Amino acid sequence: MRVTQSMLSNNMLLNLNNSYGKMSKLQDQLNSGSKITRPSDDPVIAVKGMGYRRDLGEVEQYSRNMNEVNNWLDSSDESLNQVGEQMKRVRELVIQAANDTNTPDERAKIKTEIDQIRQQLQDVANTKIGDRYIFSGTNTGKPLFSDATPPNADGTKIINADYTLYDGTAVPSASADKLNAPDGNVQIEVYNGIQLKVNTNGADLFGNVDALMGKISNLLDPARLPGPATGSEISEALGGFKTDSKSDDITNIHNKILEAQAEVGARQNRVELMENRLSIRELGVTKQMSINEDVDYSKAITEMVTSESIHQAALSVGAKIIQQTLVDFIR
Repeated sequence: MRVTQSMLSNNMLLNLNNSYGKMSKLQDQLNSGSKITRPSDDPVIAVKGMGYRRDLGEVEQYSRNMNEVNNWLDSSDESLNQVGEQMKRVRELVIQAANDTNTPDERAKIKTEIDQIRQQLQDVANTKIGDRYIFSGTNTGKPLFSDATPPNADGTKIINADYTLYDGTAVPSASADKLNAPDGNVQIEVYNGIQLKVNTNGADLFGNVDALMGKISNLLDPARLPGPATGSEISEALGGFKTDSKSDDITNIHNKILEAQAEVGARQNRVELMENRLSIRELGVTKQMSINEDVDYSKAITEMVTSESIHQAALSVGAKIIQQTLVDFIR
C-alpha cells in the first residue's frame, strides 16, 4: 500500500489530538481531585459512586434521627429526675403534716405547697419537644394533663382526654394503674430495620403520682369531713407511711420513678452503641468512596509528565514529517 504525505499528516494530527485528549483528562483529574468528571468517563466508577453516596445519605439521616432520639431520652430523663426530687420534698412535707402538733394554719400551708408541687408535676408531665408531648404515648399532639370543667365538677383534670381525675378526690391505686395514654410506642429508625422506642408511658406513672398528690391534698383539706386527717389517719391512708418505710405509697411511687429512669438509661446506652456503629459505617463508606473516586495524585502527575514528554517528541517528529512548503524556500 502506498503511503502518501497526506496519510502521514492525518495520522500525525490524529495522534496529536489523542495526546492532547489524554493530557486534558489528566489535567481535569488533577484540578478536580476525582478520577471522573462525568459519568461517561467511567460508568462503573459512576455507578459505584452513586451507591456510596446513597449509603452516606442514609447515615446522615440516621444521625439526624439519633439526635431526635437523644432529645427525647434526655428530656425524659431530666423530667423524671425532677419528679423524683419533688417526691422527696413531698415525703418531707407528709412527715411534717403527720405530726399532730401542727396547727390548722400550718397544715393549710403544707397543703398549699403540696398543691403547688402537684401543679408542677403536671407541668412536667406535659413536657414537649418541638410540638410533641413526650409523655402522651402515641397521642403526642395532646398534653397528658389538660384543664376541663364538665357539668357539676370543679377543678377537673383530664389525662390525655381519656381519663378524668377530680382535684381532692382520692383515686384508688387499682384505678390509677389503668390511667394511661393511648397504648403504643413512639419509635424512630436509627439503622436499617432497627427502631428505638423513645417515649415513656407517662400516664401510668404520672397518673399514679397525681392520684397520690390528690389523696394527700384531700387528707390535709380543712374542708374535709369530719375534718383534716390525724397523723395516724395520714399514715394509714398512705399505706402505713413512716419516716423509714419501704413499702408505703410515696416509696412505691418513687421506686416506679427510678424504674422509669433506669429504662431510659438503658435506652440511652443502646443509642450510644448505635452511634458508634453509625460512625464505623460512615468511616467505611467514606473510605470506599475515596478509593473509588479520588485521584491518585502521584500516579496522575507521573502520567502527566510522561504524556507531555511523549507529546513534545511527537511534535518534534511530526515537524520533520510534514513537507516544506513553497514559503519555506522564499527567504
